[in-house]
Amino acid sequence: MRKLGLQVYEYPSARASAQFVYDNPKARATDVNKAFADKRIKAIFTSIGGDDSVRILPYLNKDTIRRNPKMLIGYSDTTTLHTYCNQLGLVTFNGPSVMAGFSQWESQTAEFQEHVKLFLFGSPTSYVYTPGNWYSEKYPDWKIPSNAGKLGPQMRTDGWHWLQGSAKVQGNLFGGCIEVMEFMKGTAFWPKPSFWKGKILFLETSEDKPSPEQVKWMLRNYGSQGILSSISGLLIGRARDYNAEEKKALDVAVLKIVKEFGRTDLPVVTNMDFGHTDPQQIMPLGIKAEIDCKKRRFRLVEKPTK
Repeated sequence: MRKLGLQVYEYPSARASAQFVYDNPKARATDVNKAFADKRIKAIFTSIGGDDSVRILPYLNKDTIRRNPKMLIGYSDTTTLHTYCNQLGLVTFNGPSVMAGFSQWESQTAEFQEHVKLFLFGSPTSYVYTPGNWYSEKYPDWKIPSNAGKLGPQMRTDGWHWLQGSAKVQGNLFGGCIEVMEFMKGTAFWPKPSFWKGKILFLETSEDKPSPEQVKWMLRNYGSQGILSSISGLLIGRARDYNAEEKKALDVAVLKIVKEFGRTDLPVVTNMDFGHTDPQQIMPLGIKAEIDCKKRRFRLVEKPTK
C-alpha cells in the first residue's frame, strides 16, 4: 500500500488470530466504526474476504458511518459491508483487497495499476470499461515466502459475452458476490423492493465455485422477489475456476432464469473483468452507469468520487 503513497493505519482485528476474528464479530464491527469516525482515515481497505461478515452488521453504527462517508474498497465477503453502506447513501468500491489484489501489485499490468490509481486518486467525469486480454485465478501458496506478490498462471480470455439486449440503459450500480448476497436475503439488511428500481445489478461467484445450476437457483430467487423485473441491466463477472464448457453452461443458466421472468429485453453481459480473478476492475456501488448493447460498451456516466 505504501507503494501507492498511502500512510497505513492498522486496526486490531487486521492481525488478530482467525479464532479471535471468528469469536468476536462485535470487535470487528468496532474497528469498522472507528475507521469511519477517525478523521485521519481517508479510505478503508479490507484485508481479505471470508464467509461471515454478515455477523458484524448488527454492531455497526449507522449514524457514524452516515456522518463520515469515505472510500471503502474490497470484494467477496465485503459485499455485506457494501450493501449496508450503500443503503446509507455511501458510494463504495467493489474491488481488490489488500491480500488479494494489492499484495500482487508488482505483478499486475500497467493498465490495471492505472485503472486503480484513477479510481483512488483521480476524479474522472466518466469511465469506459474495456475487456482484458488475459486473466489469472488462484495465487501460489502464500505459506511459501518466495510466492509473495505473485499471480497465478496467465490464461487467455475470450472477452465479455453479450448474451441479450439491444437498447441503451442507465442505472445505479449495485451488487457483489452472489453467495454472500445469499447470507443477507431475508434479514433486516436486505434492500427493500423499491431499492431495486432501475439498478444495474452486477454479480460474481467466489472461489467456492458454485455450479451453473446453483447460480441458476440463486438467481431464480431474485426473479421471485421481483428484482429481475425491476432492474435495468444484469452484469456477471468472470467465474473463477470454470472451464469453457462450464462458462457456456453458466450463460445458458443465466439466460434461462431471465427469460423465465419475462425479461427478454434485459441487457445481460457475462464473463466481465470483476470478481475473484485478476486483474479485477473496480465497480463503484451507487454510481450511475450505462450499458449500450449496440456499441457493446459499458461505462460510468458520473464521477465515482467527489
